Amino acid sequence: MLGILKKLMKNRAFLLLVLPGAAWFIIFAYLPMFGTIIAFKDFRIHPGGFLESVLKSEWVGFKNFEFLFSTDDAYIITRNTILYNVGLIMLGLVLAVTLAIIMNELLNKRLAKFYQTAMFMPYFLSWVIISYFVFSFLNVEKGVFNQLLVFFGEDPVSWYSETKFWPYFLIFLGLWKNAGYGSVVYLAAIAGIDRSYYEAAMIDGATKWNQIKFITLPMLRPLMIILTVLALGGIFRSDFGLFYQVPRDSGALYPVTNVIDTFVYRGLTIMGDTGMSTATGLYQSVVGLILVLLANYAVRKIEKDYAVF
Repeated sequence: MLGILKKLMKNRAFLLLVLPGAAWFIIFAYLPMFGTIIAFKDFRIHPGGFLESVLKSEWVGFKNFEFLFSTDDAYIITRNTILYNVGLIMLGLVLAVTLAIIMNELLNKRLAKFYQTAMFMPYFLSWVIISYFVFSFLNVEKGVFNQLLVFFGEDPVSWYSETKFWPYFLIFLGLWKNAGYGSVVYLAAIAGIDRSYYEAAMIDGATKWNQIKFITLPMLRPLMIILTVLALGGIFRSDFGLFYQVPRDSGALYPVTNVIDTFVYRGLTIMGDTGMSTATGLYQSVVGLILVLLANYAVRKIEKDYAVF
């Protein structure tokens, strides 16, 4: 016990630095885990408050999960969530690395900073604001797209009722909003590469493309793998604003815009089914954990140094 106290006192400065982050995780990540018990109960509100409601609600076992997977929505929301996230992860990786390399190769560094700031700005915009920008383009009566169609003699399109366009819209908007943030991470990694590698390559007559192919990309590979493994943990989680705010919760678009997060939200606000919504959230978390473990295990088998843990 004394040894532990001595270590704590010795490292008190570091522990104080960690304290705010640790407190955030304990309050907002670990304490709420008690609520997962609701996934196995028929949750009903009792006068004594939340704790009494949880304890006195009837235990139903896996019935909430059975109800979730017996509905037609289970396949749709799982399919949409996985396919959209796979597309955003893969395309986002390629786009972020490409933008980072382009920014690094620009000779005019002031111009490079301007471009970097311009690409980074969408990350700070709320999906609510973006949804109004999108609406100004897709409005049936006065939207920019329909006005162009009418100008060229075509019939206007009811964009918020046509499902075939929205997978492209959503993936494009997701990439547009987050690519700038991802490129900053990779640009910082490129800045940390020893310049002597490039100098030696230039002496050997390597072109810019060869320098990128044989120096930059191999040096970025560990970071790319680690970020991809971590992103796989969230493959069952979606950006709620992208799939709820941007399509303006149009019922006609549910087959291509309904994902697990929007399904949980509607389950709580419309049906009031807290048990099933909690079961869905637990399903997300467990599958995400399994995917991270499997991806990390696969990376360890291929290249141990590139694994997250």
